[in-house]
Amino acid sequence: MSFADAAQVRSSGTSVPAPREQSAAAQDAVAGLAEAERATEQLYDLVAGLDQGGLRGPSLLPGWSRAHVVTHLARNADALVNLLTWAKTGVEHQMYPSPADRDADIAQGAARLPQLLRADLDAACQRFATAARELPATAWEAEVAHPRTGPFPAHRIPWLRLREVWIHLVDLDSGVGFDDLPEDLVETFLEEVVDQFAERADVPAARLDVTLPDGRQRSWTLTGAGEPEVVGGTAAAVLGWLTGRQSGALLNGTAPTLPKWL
Repeated sequence: MSFADAAQVRSSGTSVPAPREQSAAAQDAVAGLAEAERATEQLYDLVAGLDQGGLRGPSLLPGWSRAHVVTHLARNADALVNLLTWAKTGVEHQMYPSPADRDADIAQGAARLPQLLRADLDAACQRFATAARELPATAWEAEVAHPRTGPFPAHRIPWLRLREVWIHLVDLDSGVGFDDLPEDLVETFLEEVVDQFAERADVPAARLDVTLPDGRQRSWTLTGAGEPEVVGGTAAAVLGWLTGRQSGALLNGTAPTLPKWL
């Protein structure tokens, strides 16, 4: 069975069963898992099409090949299993033992042959899907913590995985861009990125005038010192700029230099 075929078979069994009555937290988690599953299928398809030369080629992340990105996505799935375990048991399980261990695991994994890279990604995604599917509904209300951004409710874990998969699909630089992001997710992604910049003192002032895929116009503000620059463009272009992936694609305005997003 091919990598893509195996992914297709798995996808039919990764949905979280919906009880008759769900809490708001469980409903949010189920919705996030469905979106994460859809993004993972796209990831499988893209990675299946990369040969050894493609995987060794550069990604959009400085110093990382596409193989580094694929390995990172596998390790991120395992890291989120740790958070799901934390939510289930109430015993703290950090995402990674340490930043150094995380980086060493990625460097080691990136040197693998393509079939081993795919098998590793495959197994890690399946572990995440299984852990999420088996999580008791009440555990989605638990609080866990991200090493960079701090505490957050467990029902946001699927959305964290979804964002990770989508951002790194773009980083693989293999034909997927922010224009391919499902329309119903674009506004949510923009809000999340802006919120993550909101409390940082190193972010310049800016007003973002964004054209959403459905034609609506929305504005967001990055608070900072000085008169805000007005930055406008499509949602895909603004997301690319905010996340440091596509700095020159804005339609209008002078885009200030942003610090690293994450």
